[in-house]
Amino acid sequence: MASISLTFPDGNKRDYDAGVTPAEIAASISNSLAKKAISAYVDDAHWDLQWPITKDAKIAINTMKDEEPANELVRHDLAHIMARAVQEIWPDTQVTIGPVIENGWYYDFDRAEPFTPEDIGLIEKKMKEIINLREPVRTEVWERDRAVQHYKDAGEPYKVELIDAIPGDEPLRMYWHGDWQDLCRGPHLQHTGQVPADAFKLMSIAGAYWRGDSSRAMLQRIYGVAFTGKEKLKAHLTMLEEAAKRDHRKLGREMDLFHMQEEARGQIFWHPNGWKVYTTLLDYMRRMQTRDGYMEVNTPEVVERKLWEESGHWDKYQENMFLVEVDEDHAREKAINALKPMNCPGHVQVFNQGIKSYRDLPMRFCEFGSCHRYEPSGALHGIMRVRGFTQDDGHIFCAMDQIESETKKFISFLATVYADLGFHDWTVKLSTRPEKRIGSDETWDVLEKSLGDACRAAGYEYELLPGEGAFYGPKLEFTLTDAIGRNWQCGTLQVDTNMPERLGASYIAPDGSRQTPVMLHRATLGSFERFIGILIEEHAGKLPFWLAPRQVVVASIVSEANDYVEKVADALRGVGVRAETDLRNEKINYKVREHSVGKVPVILACGMREMEDGTVTVRRLGQKHTSVETFDAVKGALAADALAPDIAAQVQASAA
Repeated sequence: MASISLTFPDGNKRDYDAGVTPAEIAASISNSLAKKAISAYVDDAHWDLQWPITKDAKIAINTMKDEEPANELVRHDLAHIMARAVQEIWPDTQVTIGPVIENGWYYDFDRAEPFTPEDIGLIEKKMKEIINLREPVRTEVWERDRAVQHYKDAGEPYKVELIDAIPGDEPLRMYWHGDWQDLCRGPHLQHTGQVPADAFKLMSIAGAYWRGDSSRAMLQRIYGVAFTGKEKLKAHLTMLEEAAKRDHRKLGREMDLFHMQEEARGQIFWHPNGWKVYTTLLDYMRRMQTRDGYMEVNTPEVVERKLWEESGHWDKYQENMFLVEVDEDHAREKAINALKPMNCPGHVQVFNQGIKSYRDLPMRFCEFGSCHRYEPSGALHGIMRVRGFTQDDGHIFCAMDQIESETKKFISFLATVYADLGFHDWTVKLSTRPEKRIGSDETWDVLEKSLGDACRAAGYEYELLPGEGAFYGPKLEFTLTDAIGRNWQCGTLQVDTNMPERLGASYIAPDGSRQTPVMLHRATLGSFERFIGILIEEHAGKLPFWLAPRQVVVASIVSEANDYVEKVADALRGVGVRAETDLRNEKINYKVREHSVGKVPVILACGMREMEDGTVTVRRLGQKHTSVETFDAVKGALAADALAPDIAAQVQASAA
């Protein structure tokens, strides 16, 4: 029999018979490893312990200590175990498909009766029984005809459809967990007992159409989450509980910020409170960008098809664009226009007006541009994922040798903005050349080096994402980590040598030749809508005082103090504090509770004693105790807190 050479992570090489399995390799090393092994990486491919290896390769044996493959396997096996449990409890249930998703899995079932919350408990109990059986997991490769006939005989039409939808004519892999069988590409664990019985939980039941076909009967989907240990599951459930409290949709209602409705799906109706947050943030960004040398422009929202064809968006992005038919002069054929999904082509048009010299570069444009993109209704999520949004968009037109300095400048700008908004924990990722790309390797070398050097010069290390750049240039992604550990990719900087050339942008170089500028697409917040949602959830609705829509409520304790309440509120408004009054004939505790739910940062209570002494009783959001302070002192402190960070910094600098 032919032999193969396998190289282990420590560099050690061993020869084995061709066709050896990772399970056999683990057993040849030690009995302990044979028991602990869960899968292998063979030339970086995730490999089942039962799959044969037929050629020389690198190999690494995985155990539960290897978190990434372990999580995938545990979740994948639990999908099968859950489907088996459902069929053992309700034998007439049809199983369809059950993939691994982030933090867990789901499986879709065709069942006449709907699942109930009580059923979830029964399924979990049965799953733990199956896990405790420690039954072996085995796999075979079947020809397609055999697999189709098997499922026809078993009365499982969904599996037959699934096989028919798989392209090609390669044999299929079948898996058994005990006696329960499923079509699956694998890999899987050695036996059901390797699944931690105390580290999973079934979460919810939802409706789903088979392969997204709404003409078919709706299936029932059960979601689960799982980890490699009980403590990790507990931490995840705690995070979900906290995330539910912070849900921007819930807080948006409580704070009266916005609403959404079917008649404008994926678009936002901003209420006065929400619009105040929006415009305060926009005003801050406008000042910051102006200070950093950006020139604000505004470009049309409806643009003819011709420009989108020239930019390349018509071919590559049309399915996500909202098309607009325009009957020009009652012509026989209506013109096809589109709502802009992005601002880039418009900014090139502004750049193209007039002759530009190398002395004009870098030229920085910014726009708070309203964009529209078609997102499937199932992908929409509050104000985080919408169809109509505004970007804090910017484009820098520069020469090749200016990329590094402009990127460094942008990173420093972004760092200041994020810090002002309360985000100090963020990371940078550098996406490099994909396999299919335009431009020479020499050009890509320069572009990638410029971005990497700029990150280090700005004081930030970066994670490399090989091959994930756009076909026309590398990019940087800036990812925030919020208060409960979730990551949000917000800021970007994308190098583009393609669009300026396609749209005819040029400048006069020092030698008199016409050159194509490099275009740096950059955004700090991304979209205002999504970023406001992130801010709401980051701060659990308790927005920084300068950004809070309702900063102060001055509430009367007795009606005799109403005039004093009005005087206090007027004085606060006079120094730039957003103040309102509550003169209702309600108990002060009731008023405090109501405004606390609305996340008002400061409540000033005024009664007869406060009126006589020129004081206010101060209650700050999240604090149980109150304090009685002179109104003049409170007014000064609140006026200072109401300043946006950039303005406050200027005031401090002037005072110094």
